[in-house]
Amino acid sequence: MKKFHTLLPEGSKFNQILCAILINFPVFVYGASIGWMSPMTLLLQSKDSPKGVPLTESEVSWMAAAAYLVCIPADVLLAYAGDKLGRKLLILFISGVSAASWILLLVSIETWALVLSRALVGITMAGSYVTCPIYTKEISENHIRGTLGCLVILFHTTGNLFLYVIGDILSYRTILWVCLALPAFHIVLFMVMPESPSYLVKKGNDEEAARVLAWLRCRRVDDVKIQEELDVIKIEQKNDEESSKFLLKAIFKDKILFRAFRIALVATLAREVCGAIPVLNFAGEIFTWASEGKALILTPNQQAMLLGLVQVLGSALASSIVDRIGRRTLLTSTALISGLSMCSLASWFVAKHYGAYTPAWLPIVTLCLCIFCDSAGLQPVSVVLTGEIFSFKYRASVMGMTMGLASFADFIQMLFFKPLANSIGIHVAFYFFGGICLVTALYVTLAVPETKNRSLTEIYEDLRPKSDKDSIKSKYDEDKYVGSFRSINIT
Repeated sequence: MKKFHTLLPEGSKFNQILCAILINFPVFVYGASIGWMSPMTLLLQSKDSPKGVPLTESEVSWMAAAAYLVCIPADVLLAYAGDKLGRKLLILFISGVSAASWILLLVSIETWALVLSRALVGITMAGSYVTCPIYTKEISENHIRGTLGCLVILFHTTGNLFLYVIGDILSYRTILWVCLALPAFHIVLFMVMPESPSYLVKKGNDEEAARVLAWLRCRRVDDVKIQEELDVIKIEQKNDEESSKFLLKAIFKDKILFRAFRIALVATLAREVCGAIPVLNFAGEIFTWASEGKALILTPNQQAMLLGLVQVLGSALASSIVDRIGRRTLLTSTALISGLSMCSLASWFVAKHYGAYTPAWLPIVTLCLCIFCDSAGLQPVSVVLTGEIFSFKYRASVMGMTMGLASFADFIQMLFFKPLANSIGIHVAFYFFGGICLVTALYVTLAVPETKNRSLTEIYEDLRPKSDKDSIKSKYDEDKYVGSFRSINIT
């Protein structure tokens, strides 16, 4: 039987890592698209704007909000398309849309082109957080799926920092050409990558699924481990066929699925309402409020660089430790630290209002801690966790629904954070974010099972309601008693 590795040793993880990197490369480009807003908004609103006249606040607001608005329906549509057309085709589509957004900016500098380009970013946003994590999970072995699953956040944050750096040293059009080259380069490379084994099994192409698994695992097609993994995928999908065809009905009717859905929803919303989104988007204003009367002045580019570097460090830490300490521990600890940081910052603003002593370093430390925890735990673990607690049938749909709600939450924060902070006080907003994080830490401790290196069956056993476990145990004890009684009678 043909081997699917030559220079690589049997069982090597190289092909999985390579595939995961290329799967998540569109997330890097998406991160650059998000990072583009920071330096380019300043340029487009200046007297040196490439448009000829500075953009108005209204035009910039539409540019910022367009991606989040489009992302809401795109989350659901891409989840559906991924199950129907395949993960690989959708990844190529995402890179194509990304290329189109940069081409549009090269072709026109008019307001409609700027807003439409940002709207296309909403589609790449949906693909980055729906399609890419699912695809990554489905090509990864259990003991490294956490590490590879965290690549989505690492690539996002690295893309942000990449754009912050080149945005400070390159011209407007040069940046656009560099960013256009990235998705074009990816499309060419990704053509040779395999389809998801789970999708191939779903389509009845078991032989191709076995060949893909053999290539990913660097083993022979007839290797017993390949056959065992293929059997697990088949059993998982066979169980899906026995459930309701209406996904929402099946989720709300089944106690285990509903508990899994609640966990995915809480983890996803906590990721978006932990305070990181307004901190990243309104860092300039927050630093300005915090530095009034103090020697704590950072330029907008210094702020972006600082927060971007903190994000990258956080996401790099997550990738390196998530498969060692587990999802539950990482999510609980980062939510707790983030909550305490937000409450400390809120208290700092209250103390400052009443004229008490307020150390100048505390706002920067707490903001950086919030961003670090978001990148090190809240973001990556929520993505990995959602992919691990659902089977193929539900995975994409749940990711689409939860990400759609997350996008709506982001849009609301972008729209109302500044007005509310100005009217009722920024300390109220930070107390709210801190409270959300602390409640999340408590919820994870009480309700979320550990998923590290565990199969779906093992995870669902933990999610089974106690009453069901007791009834199963009672049935087992009854059968055992009856069997013993019969053996006595026979004797």
